[in-house]
Amino acid sequence: MKADPKKDLDSYQARRGEFRVLDVPPLTYLMVDGQGDPNTAPEYADALAALYPVAYTLKFASKRELDRDYVVPPLEALWWSDDMATFTTARDKSRWSWTAMLMVPDWVPAAAYDEALAQVARKGAPAALDEVRRETLHEGRCVQTLHVGPYDDEAPVLAAMHDDFIPGAGLRMTGRHHEIYLGDPRRVAPERLRTILRQPVEPVEPV
Repeated sequence: MKADPKKDLDSYQARRGEFRVLDVPPLTYLMVDGQGDPNTAPEYADALAALYPVAYTLKFASKRELDRDYVVPPLEALWWSDDMATFTTARDKSRWSWTAMLMVPDWVPAAAYDEALAQVARKGAPAALDEVRRETLHEGRCVQTLHVGPYDDEAPVLAAMHDDFIPGAGLRMTGRHHEIYLGDPRRVAPERLRTILRQPVEPVEPV
């Protein structure tokens, strides 16, 4: 059986119109950091061009050497800014910082990562290959929902999450805004794109 994180992990489940509080376990990712509008900043395209070859090399190594096959998980990204209003009421992508990510199953050993980097480099290293790192992300308690539609239509959903649901649940935001892209914008019409929107939170301490 080929493992599929989208089906196997609760943290990849979300419903449109529903804000859900859940505990996300520590997960290991391939990551590349950058800054600026992902639609125009060449660094974002360079990040993806480096992440995917490493991710698929790890997948094939897992199948060949560990006899464990899996679906490469969807692209994810952390987003942040000095002013979080740049994601909602004062939306300005040029002021965003980001970490592009692809999750790696926990059974893939750390040693396989260095070999995967070496293999990709031998085949013609992508521009951002030296920036790819392996890191475990501990998000813990989070709120998430499913957005269906163009990425630029996320702002009202995020505003409802940040300004209404989270404080109304006695929580406050921590960590970085997290998106999981369940649809491929190259193949899916904008109005049908599905994106999980996630925000780490913690309880508000009583006064």
